[in-house]
Order: sequence, then C-alpha cells, then structure tokens
Amino acid sequence: MTTESGPWEDAFEQLRAWDPAWADTCARMANDPWRTGVLPRKLVELIGLAVNAACTNLNPQGTRRHIRAALDAGASRDEALMVLKMASVMAIHSCSLGAPILLEEAKAVGVQPQPKAAVPTPACDQMRAIGQWNTAWDPFHALAPGWTDAFMATGAGIYASGLLTAKEVELLSIAFDASYTHMYAPGTRRHIKGALAAGATMEEIMEVLKLCVVQGVQACNLGVPMLAEELARRAPA
Repeated sequence: MTTESGPWEDAFEQLRAWDPAWADTCARMANDPWRTGVLPRKLVELIGLAVNAACTNLNPQGTRRHIRAALDAGASRDEALMVLKMASVMAIHSCSLGAPILLEEAKAVGVQPQPKAAVPTPACDQMRAIGQWNTAWDPFHALAPGWTDAFMATGAGIYASGLLTAKEVELLSIAFDASYTHMYAPGTRRHIKGALAAGATMEEIMEVLKLCVVQGVQACNLGVPMLAEELARRAPA
C-alpha cells in the first residue's frame, strides 16, 4: 500500500490536507511491510495482488496497482497469473464450510445421500500425491466426486507448477485465508503450519498478516475522494 503511484496517491494527499497527523501515522503503518525488508519486494507485491484480486475482495484498482508493481519488481507474467489462479480457486471454501454442515443436518433428519457410481478421480489423487489434499475436502468429495475432481484439476496444475517455492505458496495462501474479507480460520492455521514446515520464519508470517491489515487502508482510498467530491458539490457556487 505504498503512496508512490495510482489512485491511493491522490486519496492520501487529500487525507493529509484534512488530517496531516493521522495521515502520516497511517502512512508509516501502511508502508512498513515495504520498508522492513523481511520479505522480498516482489513477494510483497504478489501478496498485495492476492488480497486485492481474491474472489472475496475483487478490488480492481488495487489489483491493477499491485500487478504493475509486481511486474516492476521482477515478477513474471506466469507468477502473477498463478496468484490470480489461486485467487479463483479459494472459492472452494464454500464447499469446505457447507458440505460438512449438509451431511450433519441431513443425518439429523434421516436423509441419506444417493449412492454414487465409482468414478476415477485422478486430479484428487494428484493433489494427495503432492501433499496438497485437505481432509476438509472429504465431505464434498463424498457427495460429488466427479465435480470435486474437475475442480481439483484446476488446483493441481497451480500447486505442481513449481513457479513459486513451497514457502511462497504457503505465505500467499495465508494472505488469502487471513485477509479481512475472508478470515477462514481452518485454512489460516493449515497454511501457517505449512509455511513453518517449508522454512518460513515467524517474522515472515507476521509480515503477511501485516499486509492483510494494511489492506484496510483501502477504505480511505475508496471513500476520501468520494467525500471530497460530495463536499465540493455542496459548496456554494
């Protein structure tokens, strides 16, 4: 959330004009992850891209700003595209949340799922083989194995691509799950555990969480220009 370019710069200058002390304090907090050097600049920008492009957020201005900054920091097209793919497949948490509840509530009223014909699930098998299978997916795999395999085919290629290191993938996954537009606790815990196992430090993981918090400044990025426009509209001619 740097103030170097893009729409945030205009919003920040207006904010500074109205409340310079708070604006400068906010800027110190918001820019901290870019200044500490705990994470490489490219990864910082890819994480910024992740929280803006996530299917739970879909912030067009922030997505463009962090795509530009990630490319400037040396990210390749394929690395940025991988983040966008990850931002899409996180929607599976709708099933992670809902399928266990469906099974529990159906059981409570004596409803049984219809028997399923055995179908091959090569993508699910691949996700298990590369260590990316989550047992939280078992309920919807049991309910819809063919569809689950079709979905997992979209994920297996992402995680098996080798474009980013295992640690980078886990740190990005923490950002997706811990972001304030999602706050998916099971995934956050799982990927913190995975990041530590992949060699991430506590400081690196904390930096990801800080970047999630910094995203909150988008409220000013969005609202300050609107407030300025509405005040101007009400001003005497």
